Amino acid sequence: MNTDTEVDREQLARHVMTVLDQWSLNTDEIVTLLALSGKAQRRQLDRFRAGKPLPDDPKLMTRVHHILGIADALRTSFPRNSKIGARWMVTPHRRFRSRTPLSLMLEDGVNGLCRVRAELDCSFSWRRSQE
Repeated sequence: MNTDTEVDREQLARHVMTVLDQWSLNTDEIVTLLALSGKAQRRQLDRFRAGKPLPDDPKLMTRVHHILGIADALRTSFPRNSKIGARWMVTPHRRFRSRTPLSLMLEDGVNGLCRVRAELDCSFSWRRSQE
C-alpha cells in the first residue's frame, strides 16, 4: 500500500489499530510495538482508531507494514478461526527459544517483527534471504 497521502495513512491507522486490538494489546504494548513517543496516550491511540493519520515517519511505517504483514499471514495460516492468530501471538514458540511472538516483537523491535513475519510468511522469508 502506498502511504504517500494522508488518506492512506488514515486507512493504515484504522487497520493497524484494529489488528492490535484483535491481538488484545494494552496501551503500553501498542506504544512499544509502534515505537511511538513516550507521551503517546490512550487518547492518541483512540484518535488513530478513529482515523487520525499516522505520522509520516518511515520507521513507524516500516513497523506498521510488518504488523499488517504478520496479521495477513496469520489470517492465511488460520483461515477458519481469526481468534487462533491472537492466541498464537501469546503462545511460546520453539523457534523463538520458548518466547512468545509478542514478546519477541516487543523486546526486539523491528528485528523481532521481521523474525515473526518470516516465521509465518515464507515469501517474506525468501525475499529477505535474497537481500
